[in-house]
Amino acid sequence: MTTPPQSTGMPAGAAAEGDPFSDPEYRAAVVDLLGAMAYGELTAFSRLAADAELAPTVEDKAALAHQAVSEFHHYELLEERLRRLGADVRAAMQPFVAAVDDFHDRTRPSSWLEGLVKAYVGDGIATDFYREIGAYLDTDTRDLVHEVLQDMGQAEFAVRAVRAAIERDPASAGRLALWGRRLVGEALSQAQRVAAERDALGSLLIGGANRTGADLAEVGGMLARLTDEHTRRMGRLGLSS
Repeated sequence: MTTPPQSTGMPAGAAAEGDPFSDPEYRAAVVDLLGAMAYGELTAFSRLAADAELAPTVEDKAALAHQAVSEFHHYELLEERLRRLGADVRAAMQPFVAAVDDFHDRTRPSSWLEGLVKAYVGDGIATDFYREIGAYLDTDTRDLVHEVLQDMGQAEFAVRAVRAAIERDPASAGRLALWGRRLVGEALSQAQRVAAERDALGSLLIGGANRTGADLAEVGGMLARLTDEHTRRMGRLGLSS
């Protein structure tokens, strides 16, 4: 996977003082980011737990249940950091509930396989984006983001199961590829909605009064990396992007 570039997007004055959170704009941006991630992890937990009920074998059910537990642990890490920042966890997540819920409502899988593709492709898009944003965070927050984004076996499980299903029924590949494209379109639509509504979160990327942000070339590079990662991910599933 390509690596996001290092950035000097930290609050300039705060960095010199050793406390990036002395910049209220930066603190608000980080609370937004962690709130968005926390709600994403919470919904991932409940979604995986529900998917486990549809699993065709006991082994698959146990694998998804284990992944669900890991997602909830990630939520707890984000919850703890938000509390340490003095933020109300519920209030931090609330601005992102509508966008996340709308995405899931508009992309309800109709089968076990569609659920796996959604978990792998949809979560992968979010993971890639948060890793890119990590280049503009203070070290402690960046380390937390990377810890929360660790793959706990979800990717390999989804790839193995989807590829096996395509081998059994090659005709399913076209339908699942279309499903993957739909997931990307819906994810980008909701991401644009959040970016338009949450100036603080957007400032992590574009910068603020005391912070430099990404220039047009860096934004272009980020979009290219996100596209490349999606293509690679679909290829691993045996699907065209």
